[in-house]
Amino acid sequence: MSDPTDLTEEVANSSGVIGVIQERMRAAEDGRQSHEDRWLKAYKNFRGVYDSTTQYTSTEKSKVFIKITKTKVLAAYGQIVDILFANKKFPINIEATPVPEGIAEFAHMKTPADDIVQEGPADPFGFSGDGRQLPPGATEAEQPNLDFLGSTANKYGPEAPIAEGPSRIAEPQISPAQSCALRMEKIIQDQLTDTNAVNVLRHAIFESSLLGTGIIKGPFNFGKTIHKWEEGEEGRIYTPYDKLVPRIEAVSIWDVYPDPTATNIDDCEYVIQRHKMNRSQLRNLMNMPMFDPEAVREVIAGGGNYQEKYFEDTIRDDENEPYTDNERYEVLEYWGILDAAFAKELNIEGADELDPLDQAQVNIWVSGGQVLRACANPFTPERMPYYAFPYELSPYQIWGVGIPENMEDAQMLMNGHVRMAIDNLALAGNLVFDVDETSLVPGQNYDIFPGKVFRRQSGVTGTAVNGIKFPSTAGENIQMYDKARQLADEETGIPSIMHGQTGVTGTGRTAAGLSMLLGSSGLSIKTVIKNIDDYLLKPMGEAFFQWNMQFNDSNPDIVGDLEIKPKGAASVMQKEVRSQRLTMLLQTVANPMLAPFIKIPNLIKELAISQDIDPDSLVNDVNEAQIYAEILKGLQNAQQPEGPEGPAQGPSPATGAGQDGMGGVGGIPQSPPQTDLNGTGGGTIGTGGVPSAGESGFTGNTPQTEG
Repeated sequence: MSDPTDLTEEVANSSGVIGVIQERMRAAEDGRQSHEDRWLKAYKNFRGVYDSTTQYTSTEKSKVFIKITKTKVLAAYGQIVDILFANKKFPINIEATPVPEGIAEFAHMKTPADDIVQEGPADPFGFSGDGRQLPPGATEAEQPNLDFLGSTANKYGPEAPIAEGPSRIAEPQISPAQSCALRMEKIIQDQLTDTNAVNVLRHAIFESSLLGTGIIKGPFNFGKTIHKWEEGEEGRIYTPYDKLVPRIEAVSIWDVYPDPTATNIDDCEYVIQRHKMNRSQLRNLMNMPMFDPEAVREVIAGGGNYQEKYFEDTIRDDENEPYTDNERYEVLEYWGILDAAFAKELNIEGADELDPLDQAQVNIWVSGGQVLRACANPFTPERMPYYAFPYELSPYQIWGVGIPENMEDAQMLMNGHVRMAIDNLALAGNLVFDVDETSLVPGQNYDIFPGKVFRRQSGVTGTAVNGIKFPSTAGENIQMYDKARQLADEETGIPSIMHGQTGVTGTGRTAAGLSMLLGSSGLSIKTVIKNIDDYLLKPMGEAFFQWNMQFNDSNPDIVGDLEIKPKGAASVMQKEVRSQRLTMLLQTVANPMLAPFIKIPNLIKELAISQDIDPDSLVNDVNEAQIYAEILKGLQNAQQPEGPEGPAQGPSPATGAGQDGMGGVGGIPQSPPQTDLNGTGGGTIGTGGVPSAGESGFTGNTPQTEG
């Protein structure tokens, strides 16, 4: 069902659909029960809170919690964010497919040979009569068809001398498919900036590091208000207007209930999102497309119906019992399939043509026994608007594994040994007294303080009151704590040097050794980045491309066979290392024998990117420069006045070059300088025509001779 179909009137009177959604909600809730227990443990370890499962002995006094889990989570989160957004750009690139459809992969500057059909194999090096010279009597060619250029045809103009296909030797060529891909990438990057995608993704990355899975929702149609002022008779007038843009949002893992039998989002038959709304938020739904205002009013009139879940008091640090909030409303947003039987019962358009085993993709919102919105899936092609990416992939499950779960045992060991060390130090750091009451006068106070006097009545001096010092085992406990901390480094793949550990010895004492350690630690983060690439960036980039193809009317000429290229994993290599390697390659090109094997323009562009420099503002494309030069030469010839023998052949005012090329020489060359007779060689030193003795100007002449 590609077109959005309003089903509100049919569904509003059907309680069967609400029952199906609530039943699937209960199934999804039961299916993720064990995962919720894991998330609660992870959250408590992050916050440094003991739960009811922690057992203390009767003699334990200390209940300290060493929050290494929090340090590891924040270190991983910070490193992932730094890698993904190091270039100040959302890590999505768009490139043309290897064999693009509907647009040319390459195009070149047109020559007379392109108008002649060659018979037999052509010599790439040229031959007599190869057709490259314009034959006698040739007339002007017809208007060229530039459909193979796609949206780049407007860039070069309708009469550009461009032909489809790769260039021959020494002819410039362009890539229309890649140009269209770059244009689409620029549009999507602008849309991601409008929807504040960096902050949205950061929220999901943090939840992925903490709980194991992050979820992004969208893109959806959103009316963005463009602020604009225009000059009027009374000054500047505020004239805003709305623009349709795509929007994404981060969804908490606690609010999403997918199909419990699925191993990834693509396998889900349905996904249900649970909303907690107040009255104002619920009223705003009436202004959204395809919502039933009457159903919304009935839900509001019925009062709050939000039932708090058992885990909400923990994540909100509220120890009260679950309660019903009379000011909040529970709204279920259902994305998934409905069987053909339900589709026919609801009189969905085209349902009569469905096979009994077919199904329809729908989006339904329900609350308080009312259907607030019901429509067919509005996206073409149909898709689930949720993207769940794991921190660490868990086989056969949609939910991933986070850092707190990986180091749960190590955190428990660290807490236990530190508590033991503190309790032992409390005992070993104080004296325990042994008092012989038979040697003391009865009725004395046993409080100990400086200047205390005990009255004796018998016995040997110094034997009535004895201090006993217990041995300290804190050293052994601290050693076990260090071992547990090292175990946490291995379990998480995040060494302590990444979050500021001091006192590094061994390999880490040198710069090269520290670089090796940091490089090894990047392997585990690279796996996480790869999961983000595969499960989030690529499908979300494809969704943005499909949204533009379906809804973006501002750029209807964007066509091409495009492919989404997530660039998260490519960013793992540090910019400094990449810049150094590119510079070394550029030095290698200085060898004239190797220069033909290197794409110099691409190398310069990559070097500029690695140094955070916009290549478009500084680096020219050699092929496009030659094509523009050819176009400009044609315009200059067309503007010059024609004489009796044709267009003027002199240099143009703009370039000073003739028709033979951009660098043509004009005017008469200057004559060589005259011979210098002063002996200076035309400069300050040198030999020239030197006067001899007796001649005028000879320095050895006497004044009489000179006269």
